[in-house]
Amino acid sequence: MAKKTFPRRIFRLLSWCLASVLGLLAAVLLVLRFIDPPTTAFMLAHSLSHRDDSILQQWVDYADISPWMPLAVIASEDQRFPDHWGVDFAAIRKALAEYEAGEGLRGASTITQQTAKNLFLWNGRSFVRKSLEAVLALGLEALWPKQRILEVYLNIAEFGPGIYGVEAASRVYFGTSSRYLSPSEASRLAAVLPNPKVLSVDNPSQYVWERAAWVQRQMRQLSGPGYIQGL
Repeated sequence: MAKKTFPRRIFRLLSWCLASVLGLLAAVLLVLRFIDPPTTAFMLAHSLSHRDDSILQQWVDYADISPWMPLAVIASEDQRFPDHWGVDFAAIRKALAEYEAGEGLRGASTITQQTAKNLFLWNGRSFVRKSLEAVLALGLEALWPKQRILEVYLNIAEFGPGIYGVEAASRVYFGTSSRYLSPSEASRLAAVLPNPKVLSVDNPSQYVWERAAWVQRQMRQLSGPGYIQGL
């Protein structure tokens, strides 16, 4: 009898631990729906690896950001953002098909996944991290409205070494508040998001200029800021 009950006890203990972790995670996500995060995992990692560098970030509410900026990041990073539930399975299938056809493996991460990663996780391409990222993204979509996800993403995304959030980026690169960003400025900021430590806003390479132009074309094809109204 003892041999039979021991595995059951272990199973119950593991189940209780898993339920506790999920409950704590849900509570944290629910709190962050209403309270702006004071820092992120990526900011902490930057501070630890660059102890002499300061982090530039200034929180700004979604309503105070130029409507061109959320449209630019959606056009650049995740055009199905209004429709998916945190994980874009169609984009994942397409990325896998391209990889099997001999093309490079791309991330296929949604804005929600990137928000979850920046808030809680570390950089990398491991299966464990991607799995945690997907679980967190589903949690964000369940507990946050789309506009809150965009607001947090725009305030914590890295736009250059030590420059986090669209307000700090706007002031550093264009000398203006994010409220006044033009379509071309918003597209240039969005163009560096895939790799902000290498791609530069203030000293754009030919690739950045071409990507910014592509983002602007996508913004027009999405019918402008009206595409994101009602999120």
